[in-house]
Amino acid sequence: MKQMKMILASGNRKKLAELSRILEPMGFNVIPKDEAGVDFDPEENGATFAENAKIKAEAICKAVGEAAVADDSGLCVDALNGAPGIYSARYAGENASDSDRIDKLLSELAEVSAENRTARFVSAVCICFPDGSMIEAEGVCEGMIAFERRGNGGFGYDPVFLVGEKSFAELSAEEKDALSHRGKALRALQEKLEKAGF
Repeated sequence: MKQMKMILASGNRKKLAELSRILEPMGFNVIPKDEAGVDFDPEENGATFAENAKIKAEAICKAVGEAAVADDSGLCVDALNGAPGIYSARYAGENASDSDRIDKLLSELAEVSAENRTARFVSAVCICFPDGSMIEAEGVCEGMIAFERRGNGGFGYDPVFLVGEKSFAELSAEEKDALSHRGKALRALQEKLEKAGF
């Protein structure tokens, strides 16, 4: 695959670092939207992760006239009927921190037994091109919600999302990328791009 410039439809620096780490070896030069002159956040009013990723990628692509990639991802907890889901980032209110969101999640699961704390991270990724075409992919990582935070790495809900014996926050970047919803989604995206001739 030849080198391709891509505008990331996110201002989240930790998400940028993770996406860049996975996409750059695939031949992408990922530019954050603010460096491309975009100073707005598209309204994420879709009903699914895929719809929100498409909304963000289309808006940024239209704004800059270049290929744009967006990821919409979140945590779906079975004992909470799939919540926080697409509201993962706003789960504890608009200006809440990662720590606030984890506190809310753990308090809501306080009475839930270990075997019933099943959950999954979902990532939907969309690339939009100036000609109106797009490529979409999705990745899922199954896991469990811990009773307390573990590890210092990652971001978001990583300290309480267990895959096997470790939380995402206890894994190295390489270990996380190999297992994660975002890693799976981006590898699926790469396959689709290669099939499309990029």
